[in-house]
Amino acid sequence: VQLVESGGGLVQAGGSLRLSCASSGFTFSWYHMRWYRQVPGKERELVAATTSSSGSTNYADSVKGRFTISRDNAKKMVYLQMNNLKPEDTAVYYCYAESQYSSVRAYWGQGTQVTVSS
Repeated sequence: VQLVESGGGLVQAGGSLRLSCASSGFTFSWYHMRWYRQVPGKERELVAATTSSSGSTNYADSVKGRFTISRDNAKKMVYLQMNNLKPEDTAVYYCYAESQYSSVRAYWGQGTQVTVSS
C-alpha cells in the first residue's frame, strides 16, 4: 500500500498550490480520503475530507472557502486545491485513507511540506 503526496512547496501569501496524492495497493473507491496537516510541536489537524461513495466533502473552518478537496476514483488520486494561502497554512500536509468498512484499515502518506511566506 502506498500514498504518495506531491505538489508542496514555497508560495507567497495569497498564492495557490495544488496537492496531489497518488494511491496504490488498495481499492481506492472503497476508501474515505482526507488531508491532514501538522506543524512541529502541534497535533495533526484534519483539513479536508471526502467520502468513498457519495464524494461528499467537509472542511476545517480555517480553510473553508479557500481549499477544495476532490478525488478521481479512476486515477486513484485525491487532490487538495489551496487558494488564497496564508502564512498560518504552513505545515506538512498528509494524505490519509480509511476504509469505509473498517476504521482500523487506514494508511498515511509520507507528507509534503507547504510553506507560505508573508
